[in-house]
This record gives sequence, structure tokens and C-alpha cells, in this order.
Amino acid sequence: MNKVVEIARKSGLDGFMLALLSMILLAWLWPFPGMKESPVPLSEISTYAVSLIFFFYGLRLSPEKLRAGLVNWKLHTMVHLSTFVLFPLIALAFRPFFKSEEGETLWLAIFFLTALPSTVSSSVVMVSIARGNIPAAIFNASISSLLGVFITPLWLGLVMESGAEHFDLFSVVGKLSLQVLLPVSAGIMLNKRWGHFAETNKKYIRYFDQSSILLIVYTSFCESFGENLFSALGLKDIVFLGIGMLALFFGIYFLLIFISDLLDFSREDKITTVFCGSKKSLVQGAVMAKVLFPGPQAGVMLLPIMIYHALQLIAASILAQRLAQEPLQQEEDRIIVKN
Repeated sequence: MNKVVEIARKSGLDGFMLALLSMILLAWLWPFPGMKESPVPLSEISTYAVSLIFFFYGLRLSPEKLRAGLVNWKLHTMVHLSTFVLFPLIALAFRPFFKSEEGETLWLAIFFLTALPSTVSSSVVMVSIARGNIPAAIFNASISSLLGVFITPLWLGLVMESGAEHFDLFSVVGKLSLQVLLPVSAGIMLNKRWGHFAETNKKYIRYFDQSSILLIVYTSFCESFGENLFSALGLKDIVFLGIGMLALFFGIYFLLIFISDLLDFSREDKITTVFCGSKKSLVQGAVMAKVLFPGPQAGVMLLPIMIYHALQLIAASILAQRLAQEPLQQEEDRIIVKN
């Protein structure tokens, strides 16, 4: 138990996830400050904060890193096919099991999760712990975030246009481009001048990132609780959702291991593939939920990604620690055999 607690602490799971849960509880107890009727425009403030998040992210991403990552195209293709094709196809396969109106809403929230890009920081951290291909991890996680601006709305547009919902794809992509791509591009262009500042102060920038996500989660759930959108979801539904998210993570993880073996990936590339290709970004989820689902529905849409985010950190941390011991164990075995 102490080892699990220590792993969770190292992954940053304990403090931030506790704060996320506190924001949901606060939104349930006191939703008015985050609603449209509030005199303090918290939702608009969070929108500007998100743009700053991606500006600082671009500030730490040098053009040299992007160019260096273009070489290993098989690995990159596998990661992005998993992130943007395999995940959504699995969700589409389970759509017939969500037939009721409440079930359709929950399925849409799950599908939204599967269409999101990979997370950046935790993917790179897990690859580093497991001794994988770190430059490739940085490249894939970075490109995934940029591709998500276009691919995630495209997937949601295809699904929602086939149903009763109206979806303006070009408007959504335009908003996300202004809110995500423009700040990232500005940060990349200013990398040579201010990149060192961003790297030196990355600890404080991370605190700002997390505070902004907490604000987005709070305002989103305020609207949802205010409109009683969670009234149809009971504890049993949340438990089954958690089990489903854990099954989704391990299903993708072991499938990527199988495919990596078929493609004869090196150990380092296999580790990068499974960790970058099985993760989903809470940051992008929070941002896109505000754009794709304006109003009280955003809180419901964030529920699966928040559960998946917590579970992926726990599971990936444990797996990364185990993988980190493999080369050491193999070396010890060779020494024993020689002696």
C-alpha cells in the first residue's frame, strides 16, 4: 500500500485530483458563482487562462525538437492511429448498448473522451520513468495536441450531425484555433527569446496550468448542477463508468503491445507507443468541452475524461515503474549466469 501511495504521489495524482474533486463538491454546494447569472465572469476568465496555458506550452516547444522527431515515422503513425482512430472506433462499437436518452448523453461523453488527443506532460514523464524513447514521446505528445484541434471536432461533428444535435464544425475549429493554435504558434516563435524563462519557471507555470483547469472544471460543473443534469446518474453508474474506463485503458495498452511486437519495435519505441497511444488529455478535454458543448452540458462531458485521467495516472505509474526495472533485472540475470 505504501508503494502505491508513493507512486501516486510521484505522479502528482494525490494533490491535483483531490483539488479536482473539491471543485466538483464546491460546484454542487455553491453553483451560483460559476453560472451565467453570476456578476463575476469566471467562465470568460477561464477562457483567457486557457490561451495562456497553450502559449507557455508553445514557449517550451522549440522548432528543433519538432524537426528531430520526424524520423521515426512508424512509431508516430502507430501512436496517432491509436489516439484518433482506434479509440473512437471502440466507442462507436459500444454505442448500441446506450439506447436511452440518458445513455446516449453518457455515450457522447465517452466518445468525446476517445476523440481527444494524448496528454503531453504525463506521457513524457511515464516514458522517461520506463526508460523509453523520450524525444519521440515529446514529439508525439506535442503533435497530438495540435492535431486534436482539427480531428476531435471532426469526429464529434460526424457523430452529432448523424443525430439530433446541431454542430457547426467550422465555427468550432475556428474557436479552437484562436484559443489553442494561435497561442501555441506564438509561443513557438518566441521560444528562442523566452524559452529559457519558461523552462526555468516551469514549476510555477504548472501551478498556473492546474489552477486554470480547476477553474474550468468548477464553472462547467456549476452549470451542470444548476440544470440538474446529473440527476439521472447514480453511484452505480459512476462505478460502472470507472470500470469501463479502466478496461478501455488496459485494452488499448495491451493491444498496442501486441501490434508493437508485430512491427518489431525496439523496447524503447514500444514503451513510447503504449504510453503515448493510451493516454488522453484532461487539459484539452476541459478546453474543448467549453467550445464543443457550451452551457450546462460541459460538466457531463467532462466526467469520463476526469475518471479516465485519474485511472490512467495510477495504472500508467505502476506499469512505468515495473518497466523501469526490466533492464536492471535482465542485467542482474546475465551477471548471475556468468558467475
